[in-house]
Amino acid sequence: MTNTTLLAADSLQDRFARRVAARLSEAAEATPPDIETRLRFAREQALQRARVVRQAAQVAEPVVAMGHGGAATLRLGRGGRPGASWWLRLGSALPVLVLAGGLLLIHDWQDRSQVEAAAEIDSALLTDSVPPDAYSDPGFVEFLKSPTE
Repeated sequence: MTNTTLLAADSLQDRFARRVAARLSEAAEATPPDIETRLRFAREQALQRARVVRQAAQVAEPVVAMGHGGAATLRLGRGGRPGASWWLRLGSALPVLVLAGGLLLIHDWQDRSQVEAAAEIDSALLTDSVPPDAYSDPGFVEFLKSPTE
């Protein structure tokens, strides 16, 4: 969800809440005083619970924020544990480090296999009985590619 979608959803909820509050206020005028007192007390309790739930959601839950270009970032709400951001950074950097290490190992393995292949060709050339004229022959590469008998 984008920020504008979230803002639109919040404004819809706020409008709904205002309409419900207005209807309750209208109905409260026609109620007896003892019921009016109980309703006012229940309304105050509900508002207090809503504030507590909203504050708890901001403190404890991670928030996904959409940035420019559709990139999502994960951050803790206000009042999160002090070491939590450090662990999130480490957790984000760890896959990158593992990927870089894997790429370095693959590069080293490919270099070694190329060196081994070149050494195998060189040793085959030096140990095989090849006439000296074959080195200057244009078909010498084909001779190297042919299977040995």
